[in-house]
Amino acid sequence: MSTPSKLASLAMLQALSNYLDQGGPNASLVFYDDVKPESVNIAVNDSAKLLTLTFPKPCLSSIEADYVELQPSNAGVVVKASTPIWARLFNAAGDAVVDVDVGDGADITLDNYVFAVGASIKLDAIYLSPI
Repeated sequence: MSTPSKLASLAMLQALSNYLDQGGPNASLVFYDDVKPESVNIAVNDSAKLLTLTFPKPCLSSIEADYVELQPSNAGVVVKASTPIWARLFNAAGDAVVDVDVGDGADITLDNYVFAVGASIKLDAIYLSPI
């Protein structure tokens, strides 16, 4: 597979952030504690849901030389105590966009990987980097 230039990759990430805003009120990121599906076209196991975070509109905060930054998420409340394994990003219309791994050195790195029921969590910094 060919790799696009950094500028082209940043333009694609900007387009992705615009796509996240399309549809309903807010894009969201949902964390799960089971095995990540092979495709976003596979339905999720709702009993594995830990936390849902929503993003303000517009999602895009800034375009930098090496990444695109999204707005900080709104706070969400943990509904199940566990450790997140993966997360699914949905656009504002509720369409699945991408599944990402959660953990040290993964797609999403968190300060704490133990979610306690009732805890309030938000993401202050969200960077999308070109491949």
